[in-house]
Amino acid sequence: MAQPAHPAVIGMYPGSFDPPTLGHIDIACRAARLVERLVVAVYARPAKNVLFTPDERVGLWQASLAAQGAPANIEIRTYDELTTNFAHSVGATALIRGLRTVNDFETEFQQAHMYRRLAPELEVVLLVTDLPHLFISASLVKEVARLGAPVDTFVTEPVARALHAKFAAET
Repeated sequence: MAQPAHPAVIGMYPGSFDPPTLGHIDIACRAARLVERLVVAVYARPAKNVLFTPDERVGLWQASLAAQGAPANIEIRTYDELTTNFAHSVGATALIRGLRTVNDFETEFQQAHMYRRLAPELEVVLLVTDLPHLFISASLVKEVARLGAPVDTFVTEPVARALHAKFAAET
C-alpha cells in the first residue's frame, strides 16, 4: 500500500538569541535534521534589554552556523509580530523550542498551550538540550563576558569576539 504524501515540514525556532549560544546552535542543527526547512526567527522587540541589535544577532547566527558547519536548510530571519503570525507567514507547521531545566519546562508548557490556543494547527516540538549545554544561558554568558572572563566554551568564536568588543566599547 502506498504511503500518503506528507506536506513538507517547515520548522521555526523563535527566540531573542541575545546572543546565540552553543546550546541554541545545537538545538537548531538538531531541529534542521527533522524538518525540510528551519527558520531561526530572531525576535526584534523582546521585553528584556538586549545587547545586540536584531541585525547583529542575525549576523552572529550566520557566523556561528558557518563556524559549526551547520546544515544548509537553516535560514535566519527577524520578526516583530506575534510568533504564531510570523510562523504562518513563513509556512511553518512546527515551532521548535529547547528545554534545559524543569524551570524551562514550566515556561515552555505554558507557552505551548498559548500557541495551541492561537494557532491549533502548529505543533510545538520540544528538544532536550544536550548535556554539555544544560547550564548555558545567554544572560549568564553576557555576565561572564561583561566581567572579562573567556566565554569560548559557551558560544562560537565569532560571538565571543562580538561580546568582548561590545564590553570593551563600554569601558
